[in-house]
Amino acid sequence: MFSEYDVIVVGAGHAGCEAAAAAANLGSRTLLVTMNMQTIAQMSCNPAMGGIAKGQIVREIDAMGGYSGIVTDLSTIQFRMLNRSKGPAMWSPRAQNDRMLFHLKWREKLEQTMNLDFYQDMVKGLLVKDGKCFGVVTGMGHEIKAKSVVLTNGTFLNGIVHIGEKNFGGGRMAEKAATGITEQLVSLGFESDRLKTGTPPRIDGRSLDYSKMEEQPGDEEIVGFSFLETEKPKQQRSCWITYTNQTVHDILKTGFDRSPMFAGRIDGVGPRYCPSIEDKINRFAERDRHQLFIEPEGWNTVEIYVNGFSTSLPEETQYEALRNIVGFEKVKIFRPGYAIEYDFFPPTQLKYSLETKLIDNLFFAGQINGTTGYEEAACQGLMAGINAHQKSHHQEPFILKRSEAYIGVLIDDLISKGTKEPYRMFTSRAEFRTLLRQDNADLRLTELSYRLGLASQQRMDKVIEKKASIEKVKTVLKDLAVEPNEINTWFQKIGSSPISEKQKAQKILLRPDVELDEFAKAFPKLELALQGLSKESVEQASIQVKYDVYIEKEKELVQRMSQLEELEIPETFDYKKISSLGNEAREKLTKIKPRTLGQASRISGINPSDVQILMVFMGR
Repeated sequence: MFSEYDVIVVGAGHAGCEAAAAAANLGSRTLLVTMNMQTIAQMSCNPAMGGIAKGQIVREIDAMGGYSGIVTDLSTIQFRMLNRSKGPAMWSPRAQNDRMLFHLKWREKLEQTMNLDFYQDMVKGLLVKDGKCFGVVTGMGHEIKAKSVVLTNGTFLNGIVHIGEKNFGGGRMAEKAATGITEQLVSLGFESDRLKTGTPPRIDGRSLDYSKMEEQPGDEEIVGFSFLETEKPKQQRSCWITYTNQTVHDILKTGFDRSPMFAGRIDGVGPRYCPSIEDKINRFAERDRHQLFIEPEGWNTVEIYVNGFSTSLPEETQYEALRNIVGFEKVKIFRPGYAIEYDFFPPTQLKYSLETKLIDNLFFAGQINGTTGYEEAACQGLMAGINAHQKSHHQEPFILKRSEAYIGVLIDDLISKGTKEPYRMFTSRAEFRTLLRQDNADLRLTELSYRLGLASQQRMDKVIEKKASIEKVKTVLKDLAVEPNEINTWFQKIGSSPISEKQKAQKILLRPDVELDEFAKAFPKLELALQGLSKESVEQASIQVKYDVYIEKEKELVQRMSQLEELEIPETFDYKKISSLGNEAREKLTKIKPRTLGQASRISGINPSDVQILMVFMGR
């Protein structure tokens, strides 16, 4: 029934979909195995993509030829560029999506992908011999062989759903858990642990009074995520903002004694930066209200997602508390909120390629590695899919550095530091965030991916065209002179200092109160010179000119740090023989087996003196 595949991907969430697409598009004969074909790329929690740092990740996935950006654009119901008031390193795109359309568009993209087959069944085990994985065993007893296997099991590994004092097995509400894999991996020597996450109740939008809430419309211009020209919606749906209050908090507290979190029925650690409403009330007792975002689930549904009200309290407590929120007085619930607890495998057990250190040809991606969020999962899936293909065809692994992508930061954090709680990406985690902006992801990554064979010729041509256009804009700014009488009236209007002699447009743009688009409107010669050049290229050139000093400083820092990254540590290096290292350093270095001195320096508990000792012993 089944012939041998190059790559088998287990699970069709965000990680699994990107992994399968990447492997297949690179030319591997790929099989995507999922327990339910009707929930491919299911948005299990929030019907949204992007946000702070997460938006940068989606743009990086797109720049490399992944599908998340395209699918997000095709299913967007509202778009916002967050942090516009801050510097461009902080700008982060975010889209509210039609949940059902998102799933349908993903499935369409996958079904149109050459080399990709599908099979609906649960994978209950792996085929392993002599330290190598060579396939999977399904719930129906099929043994399917492959050169590489990617596990993207999400929250399904021995998943338990909690609502108040009730709990039952499940990977999502109304979907059964996956069993067998954890037990086998532990028997093979892997370390596993438990994490938890949660989701808010879904409610009937017809029962809400929006007149009592604050409207939150989308941006006038929908920039979108994909660097390709995707179709954007002609209109947008608004979200709404309301707040909890002291009465709501008091009602929620009445259910604390039946809370699975407070009663100790949940062992797993939850996400620090997306806590449940009961956790927020408990941890931030001084606050008398918490903000809630009322988010529509799609174009043609009345279902509403109550962002900020994640909970696993008893259903009656949830209902009573919701009724006391302003605008929710007549609320009807479609489905209560719940928590889910699941197995994960500490990611220090992985190589940078996301292949496991213990078993060859076996890759992990997504929540199985302890991350939370669609975007974090998707980028791991992309990288695991690429590297599963590379391994299957005896090619070198493809690895992104911290200085090249947020994806590189995320994977390095996981491999080097591990995680004791669900890992979420933030801009603060990236020390080179001025270089790793959402607007230049294609300039950073598309050529790398094109050389690999994943990014298309169409993408590469667009990058070449964009680079040329950016240089034209920069040449205009460098060459065009501005006389005082041509600009001082505008300077006076915006409260900027006048000039007494002519200056180049480039110098004027360096002023913090001058933006290129407004400058061009005030100076017709500049506006005329920029005609015919894309808005995207003009904005990119403006950023490069205005932030040139900061960009160059970061490039210098990257260059200095790359010296440590280039010093590779042999896999057979015996840290236990170095008596001058402390016990903690020897233990962690032996366990993680860093690939370079740079990675060693980022391991929690390793200090600069430890790195100096390693350099001495390596003859450096």
